[in-house]
Amino acid sequence: MRTMKGYVELFVLPVPKKNLPAYCRISQRFGKLLKEYGALEYREFLGVDLKVQGMTAFPSNIKLRPGEVLVSAVLGFRSKKHRDQAHRRLQGDPRAKRLFKEYNEHPLTDSKRTLYGGFATIVKV
Repeated sequence: MRTMKGYVELFVLPVPKKNLPAYCRISQRFGKLLKEYGALEYREFLGVDLKVQGMTAFPSNIKLRPGEVLVSAVLGFRSKKHRDQAHRRLQGDPRAKRLFKEYNEHPLTDSKRTLYGGFATIVKV
């Protein structure tokens, strides 16, 4: 199958409700940095309609616990190569290093239950 221009990284992750404001603040900072290094789009979404009869629901895959909400993030790039370049450049930024250190010292999510994937565009309307 032939792919088109466009590449996204998708994340689906559990966030304790009490951590949501702090998570949004740190994500805002991360998104701004990533866009400086070339990301075309950085958006995060709060799950509100997560159960559809006859389909596997995200909460069951993530094993969403009481007091947690589901967040999804979409990071857009021109291509996988473009994504790789943006992330490489981001890794060298002292602001990003501080941000990662801050997050690692006080994790706001359970990364072991995070779903992730990089996807090439196959249909665009």
